[in-house]
Amino acid sequence: MTPLIVLVGPMGVGKSTVGQLLAERLGAGYRDTDDDIVAAQHRTIAEIFVEEGEAAFRAIEKQAVREALAGYDGVLALGGGAVLDQDTRELLAGQRVVYLSMDVEEAVKRTGLNAARPLLAINPRKQWRELMEARRHLYEEVATAVVATDGRTPEEVTQAALDALELKEA
Repeated sequence: MTPLIVLVGPMGVGKSTVGQLLAERLGAGYRDTDDDIVAAQHRTIAEIFVEEGEAAFRAIEKQAVREALAGYDGVLALGGGAVLDQDTRELLAGQRVVYLSMDVEEAVKRTGLNAARPLLAINPRKQWRELMEARRHLYEEVATAVVATDGRTPEEVTQAALDALELKEA
């Protein structure tokens, strides 16, 4: 059992919104590994970062992603940093992976680059750019298709992802 589609991309790009729309249009379920982590840990991702640090969060995330990739057949969204792990990237090989991309100005509009996002707490624009410089090539490495989200509605992004993967609606 493997996911129908896996969505990757930076925080705030719209993976949850687009993932739910894709699931509806494909007649499939939707799952987000960040939601899995929150449910299993009984605390927010920000709380995990503060209480245990990023390394501990990444270990929890790696396990959540591994379980979802092995046992889920719907549309799956991964957290923005999941691709940092080499094992995760290897597990994504052969999957239908859509990288949802956006530029920093779009990120500001969508997220406000707010402090609820632990990796962006200080100088959010600079940190977002640095995160993207570190991660963009990893998103591209695992992607079957890249779909730009800038200036597009969630419905337009959903259609672009379906077209890119040549998938038909249910």
